[in-house]
Amino acid sequence: MKKQRIRLTFRSYDHQLLDKAVKQVVLAVRRAGSDIVGPVPLPNKRKCFTVLRSPHIDKKSRDQFEIITHRRILDIIAPSDQTMDALSKLNISSGVDVKIA
Repeated sequence: MKKQRIRLTFRSYDHQLLDKAVKQVVLAVRRAGSDIVGPVPLPNKRKCFTVLRSPHIDKKSRDQFEIITHRRILDIIAPSDQTMDALSKLNISSGVDVKIA
């Protein structure tokens, strides 16, 4: 018989907010009495942008920016109704994106 599990994927630009949100979820799930696998850190995604400082004069002068996306995966094994209630009552900050699969 296959066990039921819930996979939560967290994404954020700020690693401190991300770690804080994952810690809240882990504590809530452990209080409810379910088993957890993770959090597993995934590789960071880095996007680099090069922008001209001035379009007319100093064409060779450019600024470079980057955005780094941090990710974590958390698996909840055999979640109970108490676990689902605890997860629905959590207040996760707006800088963290959570996907449930």
